[in-house]
Amino acid sequence: MHVRNNDGLHQNLCNSGFSHGIENKSRRLSPQTRIVNNLPSCPGLVFWRIAMVLPEIRLLQAAIVLAEELNFSRAAERLRIDQSTLSKRIMELEGLVELRLFERNHQTVQVTEPGRHFVEEARHALLHTERAVLKATAASRGADDVLNVGKSAYIDPFLVSTILSIQLPLFPGLKIKQWSNYSHELAHQVALGKLDMALVTAVPDTPKLNLLVVAEAPIYIALSKNDPVGSKKELRLEDISGRDWILPAPHVNPHVDAMIQGVRSERGVTVPDVHRFMTAEEAFELVLAHKGVAFLTRGDAWRIARDGVTMRPLAEERLRLVTKLATRADNKSRLVSEFVRAAGRKLTSTRPPQQARLPLAG
Repeated sequence: MHVRNNDGLHQNLCNSGFSHGIENKSRRLSPQTRIVNNLPSCPGLVFWRIAMVLPEIRLLQAAIVLAEELNFSRAAERLRIDQSTLSKRIMELEGLVELRLFERNHQTVQVTEPGRHFVEEARHALLHTERAVLKATAASRGADDVLNVGKSAYIDPFLVSTILSIQLPLFPGLKIKQWSNYSHELAHQVALGKLDMALVTAVPDTPKLNLLVVAEAPIYIALSKNDPVGSKKELRLEDISGRDWILPAPHVNPHVDAMIQGVRSERGVTVPDVHRFMTAEEAFELVLAHKGVAFLTRGDAWRIARDGVTMRPLAEERLRLVTKLATRADNKSRLVSEFVRAAGRKLTSTRPPQQARLPLAG
């Protein structure tokens, strides 16, 4: 049997004696998405049939985003298309693979069991496509391998510079591409395979990730120099009871926010009011305006410990900030494995000067 491909060439798939049985599944499908019916039992034909029904990237993206949002409106907004276009893409995809991937009505969207498996593998397919483009681009610029590394803006700069300084003899043309986001978002992107690894802080353990501890530090409290508890070298939550608390916005790190609120509730610490901030500079203004106490990383607290504001470490073991290098639990990349081992050796053998307790400001 011979089948003509898109280049007009003939491919001898199987000496089965059949010379017919190939037809278009539907006129609405492109030549690349034709489905073969009534094919003889032949491995070559099976692989050819699979190749012909592979969906386009835009259809994979539609399924992945809809599975994440479970809402056509939000999914369409993320994809920057209208809902009708998204609906048509899902219908086209389901017709192409001949499977019901989603159950939907006017109110809800649910992923079917076949859909769950499809989306899981579609993520890998999309990831490999994106990496193929990145590696080709890097090769055109003289780099052999690209490592996509995420980092939070709240990560100790020393850790970031240490990661960027790593060189691997087995990968002399390695290029590290940085991506910045909040820690919980970075962990999610690593789990999905969108990033090779990420430096994350205060992210809960999950079976989807391997988490290598690379640093640990207390939360620092920024407070007015006139506050009586400023005479102490370190603080407990009870020391700052009765004052307004100034906390990072919940979406900055939901896990840290939940930890702080949980411990406060358990211990019965009284907090008249809670204010939220995004930057250390905002926290500085709130401390002065409300005579409150701000919860910050060491670096951010050090930046604003001036002009009437001082800082003290929070001596709470349950509220320490643990920074980890996150990789996928099912990672099979030799590059990623070698890099993590090198990072572990370098980070454990070298400690930044600021790892020691900072001198008290003010």
